[in-house]
Amino acid sequence: QVQLVESGGGLVQAGGSLRLSCAASGRTFSNYLMGWFRQAPGKEREFVARINRSGGSTYYADSVKGRFTISRDNAKNTVYLQMNSLKPEDTAVYYCAAGGGYYTVDPNDYAYWGQGTQVTVSS
Repeated sequence: QVQLVESGGGLVQAGGSLRLSCAASGRTFSNYLMGWFRQAPGKEREFVARINRSGGSTYYADSVKGRFTISRDNAKNTVYLQMNSLKPEDTAVYYCAAGGGYYTVDPNDYAYWGQGTQVTVSS
């Protein structure tokens, strides 16, 4: 089992930046595909970004492409989400997730989840 804890959320003005961190413990971190998802009130959980086991392959939702960057440091058992040029529509609870797949963006394919961190972007 993998334990995941997110941090770095907060309140930021539109156009600003935040960096989210997800610290992992438990089974070997480098064995897992890692993803970031978000969920706004009244909305379904939405894929944001994923990164493969080595960190050499990333994939993003169209809504964040060019603004967000996912990265991982396997030596530190940590995955990051750098968020730039934030917009009010980015406001959501952001979740870190770990899975055993390779290309999936379906939240149902991720077995382990953090508790989430709130990101609020003001106009």
